[in-house]
Amino acid sequence: MRNPRELYELTAEAMDVPAGLPLIAGLTGFADAGGAISLLGAYTLENLPGHELLARFDNDILLDYRARRPTFTFEHDHVEDYNPPKLALYLVHDEVGRPFLFLGGYEPDFAWEAFAAAVVGLVETFEVSSVNWVHAIPMPVPHTRPLQLTVSGNNAELIEQLSAWRPRSQAPATAMHLIESRLMEKGHATNGFVVLVPHYLGDTEYPAALITALQGISAATGLVFPTDDLRADDRDFIANINEQVLGNAELQRLVGALEERHDTYMQDNPVRRGLGEAGNLPTADEIAAELEQFLAHQRRHGRDDSSD
Repeated sequence: MRNPRELYELTAEAMDVPAGLPLIAGLTGFADAGGAISLLGAYTLENLPGHELLARFDNDILLDYRARRPTFTFEHDHVEDYNPPKLALYLVHDEVGRPFLFLGGYEPDFAWEAFAAAVVGLVETFEVSSVNWVHAIPMPVPHTRPLQLTVSGNNAELIEQLSAWRPRSQAPATAMHLIESRLMEKGHATNGFVVLVPHYLGDTEYPAALITALQGISAATGLVFPTDDLRADDRDFIANINEQVLGNAELQRLVGALEERHDTYMQDNPVRRGLGEAGNLPTADEIAAELEQFLAHQRRHGRDDSSD
């Protein structure tokens, strides 16, 4: 395995970071339903009080440039503003000024074991109090109910409090799954928050997905995040979706089926908020495909005038 320390370079500011801060992580790449991870990165680095770069990872080791090509600006007769992706660790502050670490950027294409070892090494160097990471997947749930979480890690109380869906399943891993596993092997506190996003809204930027992720992080860390603007954006987003659904009787039936599945599942769920199971209803794939097709048409062509 490559030497993990070769993967990143610390800045001078890293020498002054206090020990014991929580770390939040969101890496884009494999799946990002509702844009939860990309929204988290933009929110953290653009909306919260000033951030400082602590460590930058080496693209030439971790990035597949042909799969994720950098962008540039062509200015009349020359190239400028070459913008490669960035994977980095930052010091950020929450709404009341409390510091935390943020690991954000792309999910590495290569050297996962070395990358996981590098992150664990940084966790130990900075004596991080807990690692809290965000993922988001599409699920057959309605947009008319609060979004839910699947919580992983080693905080049993938090899992009991927030995790609405606890399946036994096999699924493609992300780099953060590997990091969580390595952290748990060494006894470090870690919490993974998987936001369960309505399947038909998976390719949108869904403000509620970010809000739900921030709520989980707040519960784990005590950090405070301003969400008034996000909630206003979410109200506008949902109003637009509702307008589209109310204009189509078939879509109303399909959303109603999702609501029935959701409410049946949650009736005896300790979390008392989200998800559904199969019954004598349309399948999840049938419901999601119908809704996704309609809403994709809306995004491409504007509001549909038909009544089918």
